Amino acid sequence: MAILHDTDFSELRRILDDSLLTPVFQPIIDFRTRTILGYETLIRGPENSPLHRPDALFAAASALELTLPLERLCRDKSLRAFARLGLGGRLFLNVTPSSLLDPQLINGHTRALLDEIGLPAHRIVLELTEQQRVTDLPDIHAVLAHYRGRGFQIAIDDLGEGFANLRMWSELQPEFVKIDKHFVHGIADDRIKYHFVRAMQDLAGICNAALVAEGIERSEDFNCLREMGIACGQGYFIARPTTQPPLTLPEHALAALDRRQVSVMPHAFGYGKTATAGALLRWVAPLPLSASNDDAVARFESEPELSVLPVVKGEQPVGLLSRQSLIDRFARPFRRELYGAKGCEMFMDHTPLIVDQYASVQELALMLAQAPKHSLLDGFIVTGNGRYLGIGNSQDLMATITEMQISAARYANPLTQLPGNVPINEHIDRILAAEVECVAAYIDIDNFKPFNDHFGYRRGDDLIQLLGRLICEIADTRNDFVGHIGGDDFFVIFQSPHWETLCQDIVHRFSDMVSKMVGPHEQTHGGYLAENRRGELGLVPLPTLSIGIVKVSPLQFESNREVAAAAAEAKKQAKKRLKEQGGKGNIFIEQRRHQSPVTYLN
Repeated sequence: MAILHDTDFSELRRILDDSLLTPVFQPIIDFRTRTILGYETLIRGPENSPLHRPDALFAAASALELTLPLERLCRDKSLRAFARLGLGGRLFLNVTPSSLLDPQLINGHTRALLDEIGLPAHRIVLELTEQQRVTDLPDIHAVLAHYRGRGFQIAIDDLGEGFANLRMWSELQPEFVKIDKHFVHGIADDRIKYHFVRAMQDLAGICNAALVAEGIERSEDFNCLREMGIACGQGYFIARPTTQPPLTLPEHALAALDRRQVSVMPHAFGYGKTATAGALLRWVAPLPLSASNDDAVARFESEPELSVLPVVKGEQPVGLLSRQSLIDRFARPFRRELYGAKGCEMFMDHTPLIVDQYASVQELALMLAQAPKHSLLDGFIVTGNGRYLGIGNSQDLMATITEMQISAARYANPLTQLPGNVPINEHIDRILAAEVECVAAYIDIDNFKPFNDHFGYRRGDDLIQLLGRLICEIADTRNDFVGHIGGDDFFVIFQSPHWETLCQDIVHRFSDMVSKMVGPHEQTHGGYLAENRRGELGLVPLPTLSIGIVKVSPLQFESNREVAAAAAEAKKQAKKRLKEQGGKGNIFIEQRRHQSPVTYLN
């Protein structure tokens, strides 16, 4: 709870008495109509005031029992400013659930104000904040029916955070549901967030509600949400809250809507996307080393969901307290009286399993297997640069590993963990359905089998993994889909405009990397001595790359099978020309009616 000073009361009274509040407005975009659906109004105190920020302002009002007068002033200022600015669409007006019972809101005072400023009620969306459980209010359904009967619509804020939960959604049946920004920020790169929002989208369809994605700050997330079919969006990427908001969509938002690209969805873990301990942590406020056993018991009693409590010295974790162990000890006669006031370090585990946030889940599983048995029950502490970040448990770890194994078996190549045939085909179909231009590249390693036979399958696997990492490093994986068909064959769907330069870079850098994998003799002669199929000893060239390119234009192909077949044929032509002409690799561009070979010679 915020600490209030004597000046806070006088400052709040000054703000209320002199109406010193300033509303700011942030536009909400409708992805479906490419227009501004409306604006959310936010409130600010005086610029140089300690109550300038809304969190400080409302905390002071709550502590001083002045929330209702503050909300009334916020409503009045916001409604008048919205009308004065001539803003179009709906006004999303933040209200606390208890204010729904405010006589001035119910008895027609607000309706009279709307009539005065010429604003119809059907343009107002009452956005319920998460500061209080709506379901705790008596007769809430009758109250909401009252507002809906007068034309108001209802929105719930921050789905997935605070009290705005699934039960609230199902009971209130709002017209709009706002997705908490935690699930929005980084959704283009996070498959867990992607699937959470996808589940919310399915529920919204059943409940006939429109989803509003809050906190869009990156173009990648904007594109991902738009392509998912989320109805509306809001955030700094579109526009920041201001006293003079745009009346139409900003140019950069229109440009993002006009981009004819299909986002690369975060379906599976690939290079650079390995699950880590950091993805499993959850925040639990730690106990300081100076805390007593009574303090620990009080925490366990007040938070029944806690099974362990981390103990820290400053920011460094030093131990772990187990609920079961501590409660069992104190269940014996007179133990609470004897040891309650003593330090919590007395009964804590002084050597808990502590892991860095970047440790992979595979490494974490091995550490748990080698740790004492009680670690399987107690879990582990996650740190960043030695500082406490949170705790994790073995159940979540096993669930993540199982999910990764299932995902790998169904969708990913087991050697590189890159998407396999199923997600490759799904992405091609999405490209075709969206009628956007792209380039399909079939990448194959030349002379791979003799290299694998001569140097051994381990070196062959290293070569395949090297190529997978190289492609992911060079391609723009936010726009370019990198897949591993199997063996030494890769498939890339390029949407980057400079795809030809990227392919050239892949060919050259792969050649350089292969040279570093062999000895000086092989480097000098450009190959190695090995027997051919007839048993004859000869010089076998070092592995190179052949890339078959197919430009995919809208309506040119009907299915992923046609695209794959055309790319495979282009790859054959690339290998044929490389065999005839030699060189470090070959890129063959096939356009069905026009062919443009590009060969890279020594």
